[in-house]
Amino acid sequence: MKIIDAQVHIWGQTIKPPTGAHRKVAKFTADELLKEMDEAGVDAALIHPPASWDPDSGALAVAAAQKYPDRFAVMGQFPPQDPANARLMPGWRQQPGMKGLRWSLLYPDEQTLLHEGKLDWIWPAAEKAGLPVAMMGGLFLSQFRRIAEAHPQLKLIIDHCGLLRLEKDQAAFGNLDELLPVAKLPNVAIKATGAPGYSTEPYPFRNLHSGLQRIFDAFGPDRFFWGTDITRMPCSYRQCVTFFTEELPWLKGADLEKVMGRALCKWIGWDYTF
Repeated sequence: MKIIDAQVHIWGQTIKPPTGAHRKVAKFTADELLKEMDEAGVDAALIHPPASWDPDSGALAVAAAQKYPDRFAVMGQFPPQDPANARLMPGWRQQPGMKGLRWSLLYPDEQTLLHEGKLDWIWPAAEKAGLPVAMMGGLFLSQFRRIAEAHPQLKLIIDHCGLLRLEKDQAAFGNLDELLPVAKLPNVAIKATGAPGYSTEPYPFRNLHSGLQRIFDAFGPDRFFWGTDITRMPCSYRQCVTFFTEELPWLKGADLEKVMGRALCKWIGWDYTF
């Protein structure tokens, strides 16, 4: 079974410290990441450039995908507040390894742009260009749902299980009543990335199992993607893998193969050889 990580970061500088629980290191290179992937048994990974602390991380990600085309692909970004950047979308995937777009929209000023409609130009342009878009949609589910409903041909991805970002344990699942109905929209998928970070318990994070199963049951194996965001995980890379491959009794067989990489590649158009 091929294992593909739906979210990793690499960076070559830090103009400010990496956010949240991310490793506070000056750089984390593609070669360093590959070493950890090999030790964990991870075949490939989807890079999300952390532009908030390394403005050059987009070029670094493309260079990594060009050097290691069988190991890396990229979900890139550009300043989303400038509608002139629509000109980039038709040829966006011509960059080495580039598969789509990702903005976390984590910060209040970014979410203000979203709620004021100043990002509305992105969705029809990405839909027309066939570019999947990933966001921290769990932070603004009602707005995310409106975007998905208005643009049914736009493939959207909710980051980090769609859960309450600053909560732990069962409290992290406090928005499931709003999150799970979004799964009824066929153009929405979810990345089960960063799951161990929601638990205060040790591996195998048993207090997350039932909540993750509810999300899986709602989205199904074709729209539920394993991944790590490894540079902020509280456990080893290998444990991030075995948490899903060995510890979840409801995730087996063909469903497991899809969740661990096959479904992600199909969703973003990554022609990966399985």
